[in-house]
Amino acid sequence: MAAFLLKRLMLQTVKTENNCIRRCFSKHVMQKTTPVHLTLIASAPRLTYLIHTKGFNPAEDTQDEKKKKKKNDTTFTNIGRKISERIIRVIDEQGSDLGVMHRADAIRLMDERGLRLVQRSATSEPAEYQLMTGVQIHRERLRLRDSKKARPKTGPTLTKEVTFSSNIGQHDLDTKSKQIQQWIEKKHQVQITIKKRKNTDEPENKMEEILNQILQTMPETATFSTRPQAIKGGTALTCVLRHLSKKEEKTHREAQETQQRDTLNKENGNDRESDVLHQ
Repeated sequence: MAAFLLKRLMLQTVKTENNCIRRCFSKHVMQKTTPVHLTLIASAPRLTYLIHTKGFNPAEDTQDEKKKKKKNDTTFTNIGRKISERIIRVIDEQGSDLGVMHRADAIRLMDERGLRLVQRSATSEPAEYQLMTGVQIHRERLRLRDSKKARPKTGPTLTKEVTFSSNIGQHDLDTKSKQIQQWIEKKHQVQITIKKRKNTDEPENKMEEILNQILQTMPETATFSTRPQAIKGGTALTCVLRHLSKKEEKTHREAQETQQRDTLNKENGNDRESDVLHQ
């Protein structure tokens, strides 16, 4: 009996020691692992220091290149010594081609002559530069600005509409003709519609004569875009007037000059014939 109690006491002691060892080991492991978790949690705010980069977008890059190219095409200025190309073609201030040379030689030539260097063409191979004086650069800028202003603006053509009766008075017709002329000078198209008055006897070609009369008030400016044509069963006549093109304006001027020369020659011929008869 005593032996059994002693054996049981020994087993209980071993079990207690094992539990103590397990608790101590677990505590030791927790002490080692806890700082690791704290370190991970504390390091999380460091993500705010990451560098944000812009994603690659080919469309945006293409637009940026177009804007940069357009800006380079429209600028005309002295570049000084900032020549990006190593080999360039140089033109002197008189417009003579000096040939292809190294950029160092071009800078030396610019300093010797006291001139400025302007990029003429960046697309040619090699790139083309010109030596110019300050006065030449100023004049070239003025020329480019004037040519840009004179360049026609592209856009939709506006169409104005005018409608009136065939029995319109002359004063009202003159007023409408002036208004139409102002629109034509602004490069607008003008649609004119003339309505035939009911229960009245008038010549069949009266409405067409009115349209021709309006056109004759501005022969050097306007012409028919669409010829007069009957609408609404013949009760109205419509046409469209537009501004003359540059080619048409030139042809009209030449025709007028030819007509004036013929008239002068005819008058001079009649004067000679009268002089012969008097003799």
